[in-house]
Amino acid sequence: MLANSIAAALSRRGVHYGWIVIATTFFSALVMAGAVGLPGAFILPLSKEFGWDTAQISTAMAVRFALFGLMGPFSAALIEKYGARNIMFFAQALVFAGLAGSLFMNSLWQLFLFWGLMIGFGTGLTALVLAAIISTRWFSQKRGLVVGILTAATATGQLVFLPVATVLIENYGWRLALVPSLVAIGLAALAVLTFLAERPADVGLRAYGENADAPAQPAPAPPVGNFVMRAFRTLGEAARVPAFWLLAGSFFICGLSTNGLVQTHFIPLCVDYGLQATAAASVLAMMGIFDFVGTIASGALSDRVDARKLLFWYYGLRGLSLIWLPFSTFTIYGLSIFAIFYGLDWIATVPPTVKLTGSVFGREKAGLVFGWIFASHQIGAAVAAMGGGMSKTYLLTYAPAFWVAGAACLLAAVFSLLIGRKSGGAQPAPVAA
Repeated sequence: MLANSIAAALSRRGVHYGWIVIATTFFSALVMAGAVGLPGAFILPLSKEFGWDTAQISTAMAVRFALFGLMGPFSAALIEKYGARNIMFFAQALVFAGLAGSLFMNSLWQLFLFWGLMIGFGTGLTALVLAAIISTRWFSQKRGLVVGILTAATATGQLVFLPVATVLIENYGWRLALVPSLVAIGLAALAVLTFLAERPADVGLRAYGENADAPAQPAPAPPVGNFVMRAFRTLGEAARVPAFWLLAGSFFICGLSTNGLVQTHFIPLCVDYGLQATAAASVLAMMGIFDFVGTIASGALSDRVDARKLLFWYYGLRGLSLIWLPFSTFTIYGLSIFAIFYGLDWIATVPPTVKLTGSVFGREKAGLVFGWIFASHQIGAAVAAMGGGMSKTYLLTYAPAFWVAGAACLLAAVFSLLIGRKSGGAQPAPVAA
């Protein structure tokens, strides 16, 4: 296996193969997340060509967001049973087929099939749950930083493809705008088949930072039984812990205030205020750049600072920025300031949330429990995608949707401080847990 040869060569140079696994996962997460975020640039051209209104298109996107999250706990169980490499490749093939099929769609049901169901299922299999599993398997140290890096790929990927897509839409039509994502997904699939190893032991290594004197931990046997029942059984156990509801509730609001609202409706919102779609997409791309910095920094901070306090500040500042946005001037200058401020905070909530999940529920259950917490995130995103479209269609303005999301973020800030202050096993353990 090529991975074994590369791992041995890197080890002789003092480089752990885990970083190659992270690089491969990062690239895969980046392009798969691009498939999630890309349709935000297509609301206006699809409406123009087919006559579908914003509420109809947003509902299809809401299905995609919901599946992107609801697949999380089942993704964790499937990865444990069949391996990350196999599941990632299958997911990439499914998303590729969905994007390719949409090139030929001409009916609303096809939009639901290709962009709702196929892209939703495929991207859900490789969502943030994958970051939690890969980082836990391959790293005993610097885990917060690694989660931050992989989370940044997921969040940034949802934004960085938008400017290219918008330019291609304006000059060549929306179908050609799908081609860069199709090519990128094909390359990511090739990288996964070539470089991804399941566990450090598969290439003769220990996890990064693991004590060399400690006995090597053999890879656990694949779980037996129905993976669906295992996922629901884990949910039943987690639901008895108060911290689960606080984490899931705050993450619901996280989805409500990020990819469900801003990612989906920011470009049409700016067009309503006289800004060109290309300029609005550039602002979103700027958010992606600053999100990349902010999320990695958040991962590093979560290794050193109380995660609850980090979440309090993240949600509180995000809420204030969303409440302010409809009152802004919608100039490039004003929106650039918003992009920097909001981008640094876009999904910086993930590393401390992953850390709290592992601290409360333990290393072995962290992936599955976080899968359910992430499902809550994407249900919030689906609600915002639908709610924003309905606000625009029936109230003729997006402003109420942004105000509601901002107020909800302030509530999530309060939830964050309550984690670990209830009985029932919710007290976070030290970082070593």
